[in-house]
Amino acid sequence: MRSRTLFGAVLCLIAAVSWGAMFPAAHVAFQHIDPFCFTVIRYGSVSLLLVLLLLWKEGKQAFRLEGKGMQLWFYGTMAFTVYNLFIFWGQDMAGEPGIMAASIMESLMPMISLVIGWVLFRKRSEPLTLVCVLVSFIGAVLVITKGDLDSLTDLSGQGISSMLMLIAVIGWVIYTMGGSKFPGWSVLRYTTLSCLLGTITAMSVTAVTTMVGYTELPSIGDVMHAGPQLLFVIVFPGIIALLGWNTGVSILSPVQGLLFLNFVPITTLAITIVQGYAITWFDVVGTIFIIASLISYYMLTKAGHKKPAAAYLKPVRTGNMREGVL
Repeated sequence: MRSRTLFGAVLCLIAAVSWGAMFPAAHVAFQHIDPFCFTVIRYGSVSLLLVLLLLWKEGKQAFRLEGKGMQLWFYGTMAFTVYNLFIFWGQDMAGEPGIMAASIMESLMPMISLVIGWVLFRKRSEPLTLVCVLVSFIGAVLVITKGDLDSLTDLSGQGISSMLMLIAVIGWVIYTMGGSKFPGWSVLRYTTLSCLLGTITAMSVTAVTTMVGYTELPSIGDVMHAGPQLLFVIVFPGIIALLGWNTGVSILSPVQGLLFLNFVPITTLAITIVQGYAITWFDVVGTIFIIASLISYYMLTKAGHKKPAAAYLKPVRTGNMREGVL
């Protein structure tokens, strides 16, 4: 039993570290390929691998939509178009500071899910939980603005990129909530079909932006230059983190898995320091605020012996279904 728990913890750790390393890798890739084409290439490849895996594991019958095609398309679009296009678009628009900003937005998902649950479903939270939300929000503001609050209203730069990343994270939270609509479906089936349909939407959006001249199709040389980063985000944050997190949380619990999200900004911060990017005290203090709020929320949830609203996040158990991730 103890070895199985350790195995689950290791899987969750690998997934979180992979997500933390994703944003620095994407920043390097954006020197050669725009975020739209980056997303399409990444999830086009992930979709293909997932389709082959689903076909091998569950056979052709697993591809039956069972009248849920529109729901799958909607939730897939939220995750693999809204989240992935907007998070990388915002990161690229922000430049080098966007690396930490995107990572912090990722770690804010548990707290954002609390806010969405309160606004949409009137699920009241404990006062101390709301304090955790406030602390995490302050941490995010410190990292994103570097202390310059006026930048949030800058509609020509930081303000727009921050809004794009916030919309992206909301899209992912909506996607993870959607897993409850597919009771009895396996993790692999829901993730594969939603990823496939969502990627088709992303391809359509990228085709339109290319036709109007906003984006430009990369040359083979550009793709080759970004090849190592593309390979990394496909294999690790894509396939390995996806399946590893789902398996790890099935062994542990959503509450215990939640704690591993702390390693997303920690990993990003460590990598950016090693790569020589300029790290400010606002980045460090903001990251500490986020981590402290997540740990406090975890402890409050554990003490209260109740399922957290943040368990909507990647992934959660809903009926017989555990939802997929990046």
